[in-house]
Amino acid sequence: MELLAHHLKQLASLQGLRERQVQQALKLKEEGATLPFIARYRKEATGNMDEIQLRQLFDAAEQLLALEKRRAFILEQAKNLGKLTPELEKAIREAADLPALEDLYLPFKPRKRSRADAAREKGLEPLARLIYDQKNQYAPAQARAYLSEQVADADEALAGARDIIAEWISEDPPLRSRLRGLFRNQAVLVSKVTRGKKEQEAAAKYADYFAFDEVLKKCPSHRLLAMLRGEEEGFLKLHAAPDETEVLAVLKRACLHGYGDATDQVKLAMSDSWNRLLHPAMERESLQAAKEKADEDAIAVFAMNAMQLLLAAPLGEKGVLAIDPGFRTGCKVVCLNKNGDLLNYGTIHPHEPKKDESGAARMIHKWLDETGIRVLAVGNGTAGRETADFIQNLNIAGLEVYMVNEAGASIYSASEVAAEEFPGLDLTYRGAISIGRRLQDPLAELVKIDPKNIGVGQYQHDVNQSLLRKRLDGVVESAVNSVGVNLNTASRHLLSYVSGIGPQTARNITDYRSAQGNFTSRKQLLEIPRLGAKVFEQCAGFLRIRDAENPLDNSAVHPERYPLVQQMARDLGVAVQELSGDEQRISQIKPERYVKDDSDLGLLTIMDILKELRKPGLDPRGEAKAVAFDAAIRSIEQVETGMEMPGIVSNITDFGAFVDIGVKQDGLVHISQIADRFIRHPSEVLKLGQEVRVRVLDVDLSRKRIQLTMKFR
Repeated sequence: MELLAHHLKQLASLQGLRERQVQQALKLKEEGATLPFIARYRKEATGNMDEIQLRQLFDAAEQLLALEKRRAFILEQAKNLGKLTPELEKAIREAADLPALEDLYLPFKPRKRSRADAAREKGLEPLARLIYDQKNQYAPAQARAYLSEQVADADEALAGARDIIAEWISEDPPLRSRLRGLFRNQAVLVSKVTRGKKEQEAAAKYADYFAFDEVLKKCPSHRLLAMLRGEEEGFLKLHAAPDETEVLAVLKRACLHGYGDATDQVKLAMSDSWNRLLHPAMERESLQAAKEKADEDAIAVFAMNAMQLLLAAPLGEKGVLAIDPGFRTGCKVVCLNKNGDLLNYGTIHPHEPKKDESGAARMIHKWLDETGIRVLAVGNGTAGRETADFIQNLNIAGLEVYMVNEAGASIYSASEVAAEEFPGLDLTYRGAISIGRRLQDPLAELVKIDPKNIGVGQYQHDVNQSLLRKRLDGVVESAVNSVGVNLNTASRHLLSYVSGIGPQTARNITDYRSAQGNFTSRKQLLEIPRLGAKVFEQCAGFLRIRDAENPLDNSAVHPERYPLVQQMARDLGVAVQELSGDEQRISQIKPERYVKDDSDLGLLTIMDILKELRKPGLDPRGEAKAVAFDAAIRSIEQVETGMEMPGIVSNITDFGAFVDIGVKQDGLVHISQIADRFIRHPSEVLKLGQEVRVRVLDVDLSRKRIQLTMKFR
């Protein structure tokens, strides 16, 4: 990523960083280092920039490069068309942002034939210049000099001249900049119901916006996206404009500088330019800018939720009996060993219409006895609570029952990934497998599902999909590498998100594992096709080998630092195996002793190594816990105002948090009902999967909405 010196200064200033930090981070990225690798293993080079800072820097650098690429293109176009005057070149080179650059490009940008073009073809541009000069000429008299076979009379000549002037006004960069500022700061967004659509049942969800207005820059992202969706579906009409008095004042200052007949003609052209050209263009631009900001906000919320969901606490290495519950078709049951491998499967019918409780109980006991499993995962969809109750009523000693969010399980079951893993298995059993594996290791299972389908976020299907995909890929990559991956059990889908690996190398790793057996050393990775020294450098520190001969292979210590750890162990007179996990010995190490000023081995890296040696291979996610809902409440019809009950935070948005209270319909805790103090965002107080206690404020059965509060005073 090559940037000029003044761009480094600009990036450093924008991001609040030192120039050297920016330079080193961009250099590492250009050399092929991944974001997780830079953040984890090159802290000295970047001044301890975290992943968030690095991602913001890289995004800003990409935007800057895109701006420079556009600038170069416009300069080339202007030169080729013979339009590149010294003044224009200076303006293009000094343009600070894309809108300013596009304003300069507008007069010679390829476009459809306009009314002004037609007037020019009739030879009316000189007349337009005479009028626009506003020297108080008598316009009709001037116009008669331009009559021809194409121009029948003075009125037609004046109309054509006004068309040309209107276009000049619309293409004036300083004027566009001032109007853009008005739209940015003062534009009011107005939403109205589309004629004839108000009475349609599907329009009801947009009723709040049938007659609505708000200053555009103050409109929250979720509200704007809702209105834009309503417009897309044909139920709403949206318009945005600043105060007309302000607009008129700006236009007059820019366009009118006389009092005669010519000025009257310019005034007509000015009005036409605003109504026909400037207003529609500025409205589109301001709404697009607002949409882009709303997209960024929504994507940020979605990314936060996705990260928390991916990093949910795993059950760990335990076998699981997983159930995808149902009434009519029965409950699909699978038995999974501690690695998530399928041991057995079948269908039970503990509910109507084919109710057979005794038969279902026999099958459950049989599977548990055969496998020794004592953990049961039940999907939280249809018949979920009823199935969990049935299992718990069996009173099986030592059995742990978990309700598992099954969002995305059906997507997985019909995916190519599932077909590849279980080619001969019915889709419904694949869904049960996904539920069980999601309890065992949420991260390992959720990477197989498009993050848009994992049940969190707001308006994720309405935002810019390429930006969403890019951001979510980064979230998954960050989550996977922050936890680390078991090299001997990870699927190729999980491995593909490890720093530096990618889909093909991941497949090569699993193929090697199938042919050669489990890995015993990280060094074996170098035997894999297409996994050279550079890829090894990027990925090795994020891969774990349990029970490896070298305990560092099951830690986040990078192989490039093994000699350092070996030196530390020798200085203490012990083997590396004895040093790993021994707090007493590790506390004797003096970090400053191992700092090397002439390399990238500094105190930050050494402190990370010591932290890892204290608890090698520790999973940062903690352990899964079972959560119990109110046993007396099963459906929304049973929920009443004033009830207090436990719940689990299932989704966080800008305007509040949704809480699962076990009735198949999540309730909303508005941001104003979350805390007794002012909070800017629900994420200041809540996290996905957090256990909370709520009170019911209102229940709307017709719209299936539950309003909750976390305030009990």
